[in-house]
Amino acid sequence: METKKKINNVSSTVKSSGWGKLEDINFDYTFESGTSKNLTFEIYGKSDGIGILLYNPKKNTVILSKQFRVPVYVHGISDGFSIEVVGGAIDENESPESAAIRETEEEVGYKIDNVKRISTVFLSPGIVNEKVHLFIGEYADENKTENGGGVIAEDEEIEVLETEFSDALKMIETEEIIDARTIMLLQYLQINKLLKY
Repeated sequence: METKKKINNVSSTVKSSGWGKLEDINFDYTFESGTSKNLTFEIYGKSDGIGILLYNPKKNTVILSKQFRVPVYVHGISDGFSIEVVGGAIDENESPESAAIRETEEEVGYKIDNVKRISTVFLSPGIVNEKVHLFIGEYADENKTENGGGVIAEDEEIEVLETEFSDALKMIETEEIIDARTIMLLQYLQINKLLKY
């Protein structure tokens, strides 16, 4: 049965529209048995986002960030602090590549010109509407600017971590790194042997 015939009469009801939008998506779904049922799913999201891992092949290091995350805090993990790749929302009329370059300077203070797209993923496709575009980018010491640490107007306070690649991989094993984007991008470097470990 074709997807377009399985799903009919789609409607959306916005329940909340704060930082992100919470909405109910209602539709009629026809199962393989031929039975049709009206279903409602709650989804949440804002704009699509990016995640980028900076790496230095000469030094065998990566740049990570450490910042407070409320869901991590609510779960009682690491006092709420999460070690992650650079990430953020894509602004209106901005390409994912431009967002990755902008967020890199805002969050960790490195000005880079080129990024390599790795994939576009849903991190929690059952409820979160956001697509995340994943990138890697090379950095060198001379790319460091006076910027970084986040955007004060957005209440960001970010600690920049330059970490040996092997140590970053160990942090996945010890669950010091629990962010899915970060794990995927570190493992991409590992699988493709872009750094030594």
